[in-house]
Amino acid sequence: SMAEAASSSSGLTFKLHPLVILNISDHYTRVKSQAAQHHLATGNGGAGDLPPPRVYGCVIGVQRGRTVEIFNSFELLYDPSTHSLDRAFLEKKQELYKKVFPNFYILGWYSTGSEAQESDMHIHKALMDINENPVYVLLNPAINPAQKDLPVTIYESELHVIDGSPQLIFVRSSYTIETVEAERISVDHVAHLKPSDGGSAATQLAAHLTGIHSAIKMLNSRIRVLHEYLVAMQKGDIPCENSLLRQVSSLLRRLPAIESGKFQDDFLMEYNDTLLVTYLAMLTNCSSAMNELVDKINTAYDRHSRRGGRTGFI
Repeated sequence: SMAEAASSSSGLTFKLHPLVILNISDHYTRVKSQAAQHHLATGNGGAGDLPPPRVYGCVIGVQRGRTVEIFNSFELLYDPSTHSLDRAFLEKKQELYKKVFPNFYILGWYSTGSEAQESDMHIHKALMDINENPVYVLLNPAINPAQKDLPVTIYESELHVIDGSPQLIFVRSSYTIETVEAERISVDHVAHLKPSDGGSAATQLAAHLTGIHSAIKMLNSRIRVLHEYLVAMQKGDIPCENSLLRQVSSLLRRLPAIESGKFQDDFLMEYNDTLLVTYLAMLTNCSSAMNELVDKINTAYDRHSRRGGRTGFI
C-alpha cells in the first residue's frame, strides 16, 4: 500500500449514486466466479486457493462548481504491458457512452481492494489527460459483518512534499450517497431478492427482520434529532422557524393515532394469528420431512427385500 493523507483539502463535495456501487460489486463477482470456474476446469485445485481478483473501470458523471456527482460507471480492461488501463478500449467505450449520456464526463476510475496500492498511482496519472484531477473509487469486497459503513473509499490526488521532493499521493475524500427514485426502487428490489442457493426460511426471515430493525433505528435517530432541535427552539437557543414548524406539524398529523384499547385488541389478535400461522407452517415442514424419511426407508427396504424375497414393512 502507499502513503496517503488523512483527508482531502480540495473542498470538493462528492455525491455517489448506488448504481456505481452495484456495478463495481457485480463486475467483481462475475470476474471472481469466472476465475473460480476456470481454475476448477483446469484442475488446479479448489477455488479457495485463488487470490481475490482486481477489477477496473471508469466512473462517469457531472461536476457543477465544487460538487462532483458520480452517476454511473463502465468496465475497462487492464493492460499488463503498460501497467495501466487499455487506452484503445477506454476511448471506444467513452465514445459510445457520449452518444447515450452526452452530459456525462469521465470523472475518474474505480478498482477493488482493501487499500490504495503503489501501482494505482500509475493508472491514476495515465487518466490525467482526460480529467486533470481524476477521482479514484475503491470498493473493498471483503465481507466484514461488524462494519456498518459502506466499504467504499473515494480518493483524490494531491501534491505533497515528502523527504524534500514533491510527490503525488492519494488523499481520502468524504462523500454522501445520492439517489433518484428509480435507484431507490432498484436497491429495495435487490435487497429483497432471495439468495441464489434458496436459503432457509429462517435466514430470509432474519435478513428481513434485520432490515426492519435498521429502518426503525434510523427513524428513531432522525426523530431524536428533530426533537432536540424543537426543544432548543422552544428554549430560545436557536431562532424560531415557522416554515419548519409547519412541516413538523404536517408530519405529526400524518401519524396514525394508535394509543387506544381497540388498537391493542386488534394488534394482539393479529399477533396471535401470525404466531398460529407460523406454528402451522412448522408442523407442515415437520410432516413433510417425516414423509420424506418414510419414503427413503421404504425405498431402502424394498431394495433389500427384493434381494431377500420379502416385502416392505411400512
